[in-house]
Amino acid sequence: MKAIWNNEIIAESDDTIIIEGNHYFPPNAIKDEFFKSSETHTVCPWKGTASYYNIEVNGEVNQDAAWFYPEVSELAKNIKGYVAFWKGVEVVE
Repeated sequence: MKAIWNNEIIAESDDTIIIEGNHYFPPNAIKDEFFKSSETHTVCPWKGTASYYNIEVNGEVNQDAAWFYPEVSELAKNIKGYVAFWKGVEVVE
């Protein structure tokens, strides 16, 4: 799978995990140069507290377009640290 935004591949992996229709990419699959920490956090009742990244490609910023769970509940332990996308990030094979 590839995550693409602004015509750039920002993550790529054959080992994504699909939960609730979202592909979660392993931490080593993302291209760090495009990811900047965000102060945003949200809470999922069964996964835990999500942290977000802003994605920066070619001078453009996609605010909070990627999220991950640095700490997870027992039910979501298989996606700890994995990264998922929204806000126009295309995930394709």
